[in-house]
Amino acid sequence: MSPVVVSLIAFAVILGGALIGVLLRNTLPNHHLANDAKDVVRLGAGLIGTIAALVLGLLIASAKSSYDTQSSQVQHITADIVLLDQLLAQYGPEARSIRDLMRQAVGPMADRLWGDSSASAAKETPFAATAVAEDIWAKVGELAPQTDAQRSLQARAIQVTTDLAHTRLALFVQTGNSIPMPFLAVLVFWLAIIFANFSLFARLNPTLIVALVVFALSASAALFLILEMSEPFTGLMQVSSAPLRTALPPLKP
Repeated sequence: MSPVVVSLIAFAVILGGALIGVLLRNTLPNHHLANDAKDVVRLGAGLIGTIAALVLGLLIASAKSSYDTQSSQVQHITADIVLLDQLLAQYGPEARSIRDLMRQAVGPMADRLWGDSSASAAKETPFAATAVAEDIWAKVGELAPQTDAQRSLQARAIQVTTDLAHTRLALFVQTGNSIPMPFLAVLVFWLAIIFANFSLFARLNPTLIVALVVFALSASAALFLILEMSEPFTGLMQVSSAPLRTALPPLKP
C-alpha cells in the first residue's frame, strides 16, 4: 500500500475520531460529561498524546536514519565504481575489456536496484548477481600482472569489487524494511482517541472544524513523511539514480 493511500486512510480515521466525539457528546447524558469525567478523560488523552508524540518522534528519527544510510550506500557504490574504473585504467590496456563491461553493467544495475527496492515481492526473492557482474569480478581476478605496480593495482581492484558487492548486498537486505502496518494502525488509533477527546467536551463551530481538519492533516502528513523516508527508492523522496548512471564516461576509442 502506497504512503499516499495510508496517509489518506489515517486522515479519514483521525477525523472519524473527532466525529465519534461529537456523536458521544450528543448522545451521552449530561452527568456523563460532568467536570470529574472531563478531568479523567483529558488526563487519559494527555497520556496517550504524550506516548503518540514520543512514538512519532522515534519513527521520524528511525526513518530519517534509514533513508540517510541507504542514500549513503548508493553514494558508496557510485564511488567504488568510479574508483574501480580508475584503477583498471591505471592497470593498462589489458583491463579495457573489463571497463567496457562495467559501462554495460551500470545502467542495468541501477534499473535493478531501484526496481527491486520498489517491488513488494522483492524481499521474498533471493539475491543473485547479474551475469555481467559475475563476469567482471572473474575477469579482475584473472588479470595477469607483469609488474609490481600492476599486482598492487589488481589487489586494490579486487578489494574494491569486494566492497562493492558487500554494499550492494547490504542494500538488498534492507529492502522492504518499512514500518509495520499493525504499528501504524495502533498509532492512528491513538490519534483518533485524542481527536475524539477534542470534540467530546467542546461544541464545534466553523473555526474548530477547520482547526481539527488542519490538525488531522498535519498528523497524517507526518505519517506520510515517515513512510516516504522508509522507502528511499520510490515515491516523491526517492534517492536519485542519476549520479550512478552517469558515473562512468564513455571510453575513448
